[in-house]
Amino acid sequence: MKHIPRKRFGQNFLTDQGVLYDIIRAIDPQPDDTMVEIGPGLAAMTRLLLESLSRLHVVELDRDLVARLQRNFDPDKLVIHAGDALQFDFASIPRAEGKKLRVVGNLPYNISSPLLFHLAQIAPQVQDQHFMLQKEVVERMVAEPGSKAYGRLSVMLQWRYHMELLFVVPPTAFDPPPQVDSAIVRMIPLAQPLACDVGKLEQVVTKAFSQRRKVLRNCVAGMFSENELIDAGINPQARPEEVPMEQFVGLANRLP
Repeated sequence: MKHIPRKRFGQNFLTDQGVLYDIIRAIDPQPDDTMVEIGPGLAAMTRLLLESLSRLHVVELDRDLVARLQRNFDPDKLVIHAGDALQFDFASIPRAEGKKLRVVGNLPYNISSPLLFHLAQIAPQVQDQHFMLQKEVVERMVAEPGSKAYGRLSVMLQWRYHMELLFVVPPTAFDPPPQVDSAIVRMIPLAQPLACDVGKLEQVVTKAFSQRRKVLRNCVAGMFSENELIDAGINPQARPEEVPMEQFVGLANRLP
């Protein structure tokens, strides 16, 4: 029976075989990898991954797709976690298998940012992540200071990961085609992120980018004085998108 994509789950199924093989080559799965795929959908990528892997974990919310996966795959090869990826304890997999986790998936656009922040909490237990995301989101993730795309997502993720936009995927590669281009991103957790409390960094970055058109001095008024910005090596007249991640970390470390 044909599965009808559900809009509420953000389902756009990748069908282009050439793109699928390009993704698999980028991931380069190895037999003993501990890997989890988020949102396997109709299992187009799942099948290709299992050609190399001894076992694969998947997290799927759609009960119809869970049943389909259960019918079509050996449970010793495919471990199915039925539920919401935003609530799933990804750290439970490396704890059980004793190895760092590799995470892959065609992420639903409607939950991509919250899911990236959810996964960032276990970055030290992750080997790498390869995701298909909306191209605009990937551009924000990898943006450098001074670009319009640079913002909260850029700073918070660049603090934890080295990231690279690998290639762009057109809407025609999906069924149904989304309204936008997609892109593949590779995320490798940094071995030693700059020392910082994530809550304080989030506090500073959120306040700084809440008023992008204003200069930083005005954006963080009440949190830092002009002299404190100068002491941190930051031009108070700079706009938030001009301030590198390292300087935001410096500010966060000045918070009590």
